[in-house]
Amino acid sequence: MDITAALPLRHLAVRDIAIRRPGATAVFRRFKIDYCCGGGASLASAAEKRGVEVDRLIAALEAATPTDEPAPTETAALIDHLLERYHEVHRRQFPEAIRLAARVEAVHRDDLDCPTGLSQHLAFMFDDLEMHHQKEEMGLFPMMRRGDADAAGPIACMEAEHEDVVEQLKGLARLTHDFAPPPEACNTWQALYALCREIDADLRDHMHLENNILFRRFG
Repeated sequence: MDITAALPLRHLAVRDIAIRRPGATAVFRRFKIDYCCGGGASLASAAEKRGVEVDRLIAALEAATPTDEPAPTETAALIDHLLERYHEVHRRQFPEAIRLAARVEAVHRDDLDCPTGLSQHLAFMFDDLEMHHQKEEMGLFPMMRRGDADAAGPIACMEAEHEDVVEQLKGLARLTHDFAPPPEACNTWQALYALCREIDADLRDHMHLENNILFRRFG
């Protein structure tokens, strides 16, 4: 019997709530609760760390509705899902975001709200992420498909790199003022921040599926 299923929500680990409760990840993003790399904390502890009333967070979780189809449960199918839904999507998102950022920085460089350095930050993130993806695609994922039990070392490396991504996402949020364009922002600027918000959400969900579901099968 899974004893955690009987625990009050406030005492459950954030990652377990993210796994079991449809729509929870969107709530956690809204309240800036870390569910991908720091998901081992209880909901009460995570809420306290963020300065959020836990009862308010619980109410939002109980009102949440699913936003995406559930990920496959079988390991090989889950890996295929990660490759198609996230790896390939990131490879489309980042070049477009870099292009938009460079344009906004060039056109609005004299605006105090201009996200100076955003294109460079996105390019740095993309380079790091692509190297990370290659390690998974060429090394770790084939090991997992074979059922190789000796995956602890590569997994630890991937989890450490995920922590770096979280820090990079914090930088992305700072540069974009939490993805909120100024009132006078042009269409390109608005599209850029919307795409950056999408990148943030996709990367967090991506890391959640790996850290909290896939990797734990080989722990």
